[in-house]
Amino acid sequence: MRHVPFFRWVLTAGFTLFACSVGLYAIEADTEPPASRQIDLAVVHEKADGSCRVRWSDPYAGKTREGPYHCDAGRSDLLKAPHYEDARGYGWASGFMFTEGPDRGDLDDVEADPEEDLSTSDALLVVGVLLIVTGLAGGNLRALPRVLGVEARLVRHAIRLAEAAGRTSEDYARAVDAVRDAGRRGELGTAPDPELARALWVLREAGPEAHAAAANARELADRLRPLLEKAAPAAGLRDGLRAGPAARADAAAAVAELRRLLADAERHGLRERFTQTSVDLLRGQDGDRAALAAGADFERDPEAYRRLLADLAPLEPAARRNPPRDHR
Repeated sequence: MRHVPFFRWVLTAGFTLFACSVGLYAIEADTEPPASRQIDLAVVHEKADGSCRVRWSDPYAGKTREGPYHCDAGRSDLLKAPHYEDARGYGWASGFMFTEGPDRGDLDDVEADPEEDLSTSDALLVVGVLLIVTGLAGGNLRALPRVLGVEARLVRHAIRLAEAAGRTSEDYARAVDAVRDAGRRGELGTAPDPELARALWVLREAGPEAHAAAANARELADRLRPLLEKAAPAAGLRDGLRAGPAARADAAAAVAELRRLLADAERHGLRERFTQTSVDLLRGQDGDRAALAAGADFERDPEAYRRLLADLAPLEPAARRNPPRDHR
């Protein structure tokens, strides 16, 4: 499924609104507030917190107006009803009325709830900041599992490939050791030693392909193991957080090399070759069947068995690194 950069668009929208808010603030800063003058207010109704309803004379509309206002709750009780001397039973307060602009004749209620007087620039700023935070947090949280997941899967694939290569190398070395051990106890005369013939038959059946696969397996395993140690911080979030900057840099370089080796191994089908070689080298586990097959094959070409034994005769460990030239 195609990746949709949702949080990238959220982040872009947030920065756009933030820029618009800054622009509006700059415009508003250059704009002088409308002029106003102080007037008397008749307090029709008042609550203990200062919320009240007042009347005032609007000379621009040519009428008496009434509306909500925030009176000074701490002013003297003599200015509040019913103590204030007003025939209508109203209290008294002082306020400011705009004398110009579109709000001319309205009261300038400086104690009004800021939320009720939220400007366009304030609204754009709040929404923009929320979008920016959402975009940054969401984008990072979305990208983190994806990046770590890719590297963790790559490391796991490399571990499985290294294990397969190690098994193939060990299986081949075990088959060679079986020939040597049997060669110390018996020989290939007119009546060959059954164990020796069976051990040689396993290598002959595996063929020269086992020789090449074992050599490739040893080389690949030797290259993968140190890289896997360095790439350990990339295998999970916890390991990555515990590692220092230098270890994380080494892990990134090791992951890049592992990616190249895995691609090369997949291109040449090494994993399948290693698996098939190990299967071929385990044929000798069925002792009776392998002994019968080895006896029949020895009678058909005894010289091939003697040449193979001669190639494997040295007891030095070098034979593990240099398998025989030909098994047939």
